[in-house]
Amino acid sequence: MPSLQTALPPELANNAIRLYRECLRRAKYIGQKKYNTELLISMVREQFKKHTHETDPDKIQKLKDDASRGLINHMLYESENLSGRKFSKTA
Repeated sequence: MPSLQTALPPELANNAIRLYRECLRRAKYIGQKKYNTELLISMVREQFKKHTHETDPDKIQKLKDDASRGLINHMLYESENLSGRKFSKTA
């Protein structure tokens, strides 16, 4: 399966630290809107800390893809809200 990270800028997708920081930024943004900032930030930190010592390249790629998927989904959600247009198909 191809990597989802191609949808993100390469300087973000290829660097786990930048990906982590962007996930934290999104968590803060969502948290401010939903009044649960600390919970979301702690969830992001916990997930990254849990896999800090991972050495398997395939597993690392999957984890980065999962984080990228979350960022992409949030960006699509925000774009739909701002434009009033649906980008995803619902059944």
